[in-house]
Amino acid sequence: MAPRDDSLWISTFLDAQAAELDAARNTRLAYGRDLKDFAGWLAPRGQTLATADRAMVEDYIIFCEAQGLSKSTRARRLSAIRQLYRFAHDEGWRADNPALRIKGPGATRRLPVTLSLEEVDRLLDAARSKGRTEGERLRNCALMELLYATGMRVSELVGLPVAAVRGDPRMILVRGKGDKERMVPLSAPAREAVTRWLAHRDTAEEAARKQGNAPSRHLFPSGGAEGHLTRQHFYLLIKDIAVAAGVSPAKVTPHTLRHAFATHLLAGGADLRVIQTLLGHADVATTEIYTHVLDDHLKTLVLQNHPLARPPKT
Repeated sequence: MAPRDDSLWISTFLDAQAAELDAARNTRLAYGRDLKDFAGWLAPRGQTLATADRAMVEDYIIFCEAQGLSKSTRARRLSAIRQLYRFAHDEGWRADNPALRIKGPGATRRLPVTLSLEEVDRLLDAARSKGRTEGERLRNCALMELLYATGMRVSELVGLPVAAVRGDPRMILVRGKGDKERMVPLSAPAREAVTRWLAHRDTAEEAARKQGNAPSRHLFPSGGAEGHLTRQHFYLLIKDIAVAAGVSPAKVTPHTLRHAFATHLLAGGADLRVIQTLLGHADVATTEIYTHVLDDHLKTLVLQNHPLARPPKT
């Protein structure tokens, strides 16, 4: 039997996504927002998720375009609606999937912004001196070295458990999207930075424990609700580090370092499948975009340096 209202349709669908498909929390949150927006659009028109037909779904996507939403956002919303109705059809809530044959707007494929090796070196140098205290400087250095050495997502980095780096490991276990685990190697500079930060962190934790505070399980603990440094905090921090390094903060984000990690590995001759594994991509097609970044870079090098590519002298 179908749920009695739209909110139950959505919550049941999201629960199934979590249980059956192991969907990541951020993915479920995005689907939830998209589906609530669609249900909210249907309500004033006397429709529900149970009664909406193909024409209503098409009208909603046109409405989203009129609102100025990007192609990628509209494509994601249609995908969420399509998956909801696929689930509803499988559950017997509906006899059809009204979104099945609707052609989406398609997301504009943009090449990721990346950084040169020289820019990364400047960022890593700046991180070593960024901070009001020795502890902040050691933490910031460890954050940046880990991010570039492993290509972790920012959520994976800030939420890393301290147990993952105990014993000066050469590789660490990372829990990524959908709770999927992968092993990533640590470079010598990253291991050194983590070792120095860990010694400082453990000393501070021991002092806090003597005062009756419970120890943190996170490598980068914080007093906030999440118990660790937040993504938002790190986003602002990396902008400050970029300014100190003399690199445009507009092109520096945690994800930019992830892109640099992949692009520099590929330029160095790493196999695409290896990079896919290290990044935690489910599909190698996602990783292939870095080949286009490298192609553009090589094209620029040729146009700038090949003698026959230079404009003729007048």
